[in-house]
Amino acid sequence: MTEQDFTLTSYTSNVENGSVKWESPSNIALVKYWGKRENQIPENPSISFTLSNCKTITEVTYTKKEGDNFSFDVIFEGQINEAFKPKIQTFFERIEAYVPFLRDFHFKIETSNTFPHSSGIASSASGMSALALCLMSIECSLSELEVNESYFNKKASFLARLGSGSACRSVEGELVVWGNNKSTESSDLFGVKFTEDIHPNFKDYQDAILLVDKGEKQVSSTVGHKLMFSHPFAEKRFEQAHEHLAELKDVLISGNQKRFIEIVESEALTLHAMMMTSMPYFILMKPNTLEIINKIWQFRVETGSNICFTLDAGANVHVLFPKAEADKVYEFIKTELVAYCQNGHYICDTVGKGAKKLAHISD
Repeated sequence: MTEQDFTLTSYTSNVENGSVKWESPSNIALVKYWGKRENQIPENPSISFTLSNCKTITEVTYTKKEGDNFSFDVIFEGQINEAFKPKIQTFFERIEAYVPFLRDFHFKIETSNTFPHSSGIASSASGMSALALCLMSIECSLSELEVNESYFNKKASFLARLGSGSACRSVEGELVVWGNNKSTESSDLFGVKFTEDIHPNFKDYQDAILLVDKGEKQVSSTVGHKLMFSHPFAEKRFEQAHEHLAELKDVLISGNQKRFIEIVESEALTLHAMMMTSMPYFILMKPNTLEIINKIWQFRVETGSNICFTLDAGANVHVLFPKAEADKVYEFIKTELVAYCQNGHYICDTVGKGAKKLAHISD
């Protein structure tokens, strides 16, 4: 599909108002996306587990208006939030060609997270995907054409990408690929559900997110992506991502847990290595991040567990493990790792099925 396939060319002007509500999950990349071209096109492919409990819940109420400007209010966690408005404004400007009704309505955007915002748990991914899904539901209420589920999900993912690249991986689950590659069905324009038969070893995978630092990151992901333009190791990193994705595909099918651990942890450390070797360089890990990693390595050696870690662009640690090991791993977290979490906080999550509509549009 091309960008033109997502352009809404005809819609009714008779709808005066309505509302819609979606929840959309965060996701955790196993092969990391770091570096992008114009219009949120990734420099390398990625694949992610869609989460279940870490999600954004967004309700959009829309009312017909006069005038030719974008008009919207953002209410985050029950409070008017002016800080989010520039990002939404930019998002609307990017997607207007595909959803031309944006200037016809005033939008009240009420949103909340089940996890800390801007702390490396991909809040922009869940937030932008939830908003994109709401806009797609509004499009369906205005469109004079029948929209099937496949097209709905692809366009929602396409729109979400223009708000936050990784948001395109939060529409569906359990595994989603984004970025052209030779190994899997894929696209640079939207996330594609990984449809191969996954080995039972990787079904119902668990993700315990250890909140090392719940504060806002010192360097945003947007800034970090831009630093890849002049990065001395960028091209080799992009090649590595293609190689890892190809191998991880085989691993997910064969059930090779040892190689899964090696690829996933290597990807996490490579992501942060690219940050530390950018110019200017920066470090998002904290001392307790490293303490947790070393504890996980020690526990794996001592017990033979299939536990492993990954990291997003932040200090928090995602602890991944099979469901069969949940009791053992959570006991380990409580006795050994919780001391390194801010205020002892961590989130118990699992791989999920994707976004969910919570309310019907009412005109």
